Amino acid sequence: MLKASKFRLYPNKEQEELFLKHIGACRFTYNWALENKLKSYETEGKAVSRFTLNKMLPELKREYEWLKEINSQSLQGATLNLENAFTKFFREKKGFPKFKSRKNLVQSFSVPQNYKVDFEKNKIKIPKIGWVKVKIHRKYEGIEKTATISKTSTGKFYISILVDDEKEYPKKESFNEDTTIGVDVGIKDFAVFSNGKKVDNPKYLKNSIQRLKVLQKRLSKKQKGSKNREKARLAVAKLHEKIGNQRNDFQHKLSSELIGENQAIALETLNVDGMLKNHWLAQAISDSSWSFFVTKLEYKAEWTGKTILRIGTFEPSTKICNICGFHNSKITLKDRGWKCPLCGTFHDRDINAAINIKKFALQDQNLIGT
Repeated sequence: MLKASKFRLYPNKEQEELFLKHIGACRFTYNWALENKLKSYETEGKAVSRFTLNKMLPELKREYEWLKEINSQSLQGATLNLENAFTKFFREKKGFPKFKSRKNLVQSFSVPQNYKVDFEKNKIKIPKIGWVKVKIHRKYEGIEKTATISKTSTGKFYISILVDDEKEYPKKESFNEDTTIGVDVGIKDFAVFSNGKKVDNPKYLKNSIQRLKVLQKRLSKKQKGSKNREKARLAVAKLHEKIGNQRNDFQHKLSSELIGENQAIALETLNVDGMLKNHWLAQAISDSSWSFFVTKLEYKAEWTGKTILRIGTFEPSTKICNICGFHNSKITLKDRGWKCPLCGTFHDRDINAAINIKKFALQDQNLIGT
């Protein structure tokens, strides 16, 4: 299995400058490669390959002498990233590769090999940079693959090391109605389970929005290029980082709990992009960050042999009575509960949806009847 471990780096000033040079050089190489691909397609009708671009790098170094200070494999990693971006674009038909800017929130470069990690001294040796202090909070075992060094908008440096532990993914464990749980995500409650449990939505962005407005107003009044503007920008970035860390920690704990307690988890496939077009709910939906939560569930399920079940986007999980199957077409978003006219059962909107999500998923698996 491939797993990534992320650690905080503590470079000195000289090493920090070298990091920034590597980031800038890889960004430059990426943009140069993208420009060559576009020109080749316009003139010849086909894009130049990554291997051809790599053969052109020595000539590029002769033209730009400062590129010789950069690890050559990191520059080749930039062309690989561009190739992967085009592959993703052609597969998913969205997200055409764009030129990278130095104003991007996160800047990074990769080191494919020849780095060394000293767990005892909490140091890591990076080609062209040397030994850098690192906080290793967990040890890993396996074959080290590509390492990625990144710089956040708050000026912190991290290294993410991809490791192959040479283990196979565990076989999927069997599941049934008793070991499966349905999960309905929402705004008022972050998640509602088919067993009736509700998890409050922490709404980290909403709780910090007033402070964020104050800091952003201060930033807008600072003169561009001044030190005070940089201080104000850093204050805004730190608050955004804090909100992201809080949300990430909450989702990791909840996803680990769900994976640990159940053999299968049933989820509804949501059209988040479409839902974000509702400007009344867009901020609340973004604050909930359902997509990242589902991603955490999916890779943790792969690691532990659990199963993620998905039902279709248009399944009427909210409008169907989970007792008798009556379809209530009149229910609206403001209705938080409704009474079934056939069997007389009063339904909590979200709990009913979670139960139906579980039922629909198990019906698709032929584990329960209609």
